[in-house]
Amino acid sequence: MSTVQADRPPNNVVLFSGHMIDAPDRKSPRFPPDKAPVAAAAIADTLAKMGAAAGDLAICGGACGSDLLFAEACLARGMALEFYIPFDEPTFLTNSVDFAGADWHDRFVAAKSRATLHLGPLPAGDNPYERNNRWMLDQAARFGGDRMAFITLWNGQGGDGPGGTQHFMEEAGRKSARIYWLDTRKLWD
Repeated sequence: MSTVQADRPPNNVVLFSGHMIDAPDRKSPRFPPDKAPVAAAAIADTLAKMGAAAGDLAICGGACGSDLLFAEACLARGMALEFYIPFDEPTFLTNSVDFAGADWHDRFVAAKSRATLHLGPLPAGDNPYERNNRWMLDQAARFGGDRMAFITLWNGQGGDGPGGTQHFMEEAGRKSARIYWLDTRKLWD
């Protein structure tokens, strides 16, 4: 498991949010499975351009698709990784990982083995996804807003429900000027 050294705060705290791999029955595609290599390359390139390195901290949700691609790219750079998931792990895996098939479950398990996994009780009346976005932002802010950056792999459109990537982009924009938007409408061309 990679961790942040208590005596030295990370130079960069990189938050991430993005689309999951499309479910097989998704009517309007957002992240077709065959675009995973394109997304992985764009994420790795963005991390390199921003100078993310060993000793820095990566924070994401751990869902199939862009979250796990981000986690893998950060681990490859020697960054510490924190997963924040909005449900107990079995529910999260069912809703956000396993439906995509392929090897996403194994990739989650591999990344989780090198990460710190955070679960928190959901306050009554809170949307779990919006709460998770705010929770990740609050945890990133513990090192100061000047260290925080946000990367998103997103098509610029509203999500399937509350608390998606658009919500996270809006919230992150209030706390950090370092926003890196990987626009899938351009990446997929």
